[in-house]
Amino acid sequence: MQQGYEYHLAAPMGAEFTHNFEPFYSPKEMLEMGVFDGRYLNSATDEYPKEWFENAKLSDKRDPSLNYFGISCSQPLSEWRRKGWVFDLDPRGWFEWYCRYYVGRRHEEMDAIQIKRWRAFRRHAGQVRANCEPGDIWCRPRQRQALLHWSYNPFI
Repeated sequence: MQQGYEYHLAAPMGAEFTHNFEPFYSPKEMLEMGVFDGRYLNSATDEYPKEWFENAKLSDKRDPSLNYFGISCSQPLSEWRRKGWVFDLDPRGWFEWYCRYYVGRRHEEMDAIQIKRWRAFRRHAGQVRANCEPGDIWCRPRQRQALLHWSYNPFI
């Protein structure tokens, strides 16, 4: 999807995050739990640590059963592009940015944009809290899967 792209690692992997960015899961944990219908980073596995993919739930085609909640909550990449959610620097979207940020890439402008988007997503956690009984993890499974896609705790 993106060829010949290189970046400098400016921070240790999984450390030195911006003060207002506190993702709940690492990319490895997210891939193991099941995200994006199993169709994410399949063509970019060489870019990231091999251990991220040892127990990842991946597929050559979209398979919502691989998602933790067994339900799709994703829109096609074409829709992400149409809405302006995807940027040239990370053409796969937020999760690609997060993976690169996690391994240590820093890009001041893009980091600010994506962290702002991540912070805005927390409203979904509020909706789950307001509409679900504590402990009922199957209430609002689509929203919970989306929270997982954004590295929020879906078990709130």
